[in-house]
Amino acid sequence: MSTVINDYVARIEEACGAERDYIIHFKYDKKEKAITKILKKAIVQKATAKIIFDLTYKETYIRLYATGKAVFKKIKDKEQLNQILMELLS
Repeated sequence: MSTVINDYVARIEEACGAERDYIIHFKYDKKEKAITKILKKAIVQKATAKIIFDLTYKETYIRLYATGKAVFKKIKDKEQLNQILMELLS
């Protein structure tokens, strides 16, 4: 992982299911900055009380939570996930 990702991401989990989904947990002290950066670069499809955001970025669906968690859907592999995270967080 790159230093940009290491600065913001606490851990990455792969979700079970037919499609590859990844759950990203942002570091507690960096979550506000990470959320702000992602919201600036991704397209907001829907927001629920500024707690849950449904976003799209380069044909990737992202559900971003104000608690510092994000679910990335329609990802081919971890390499693509890392590339998208680098773009969103830099």
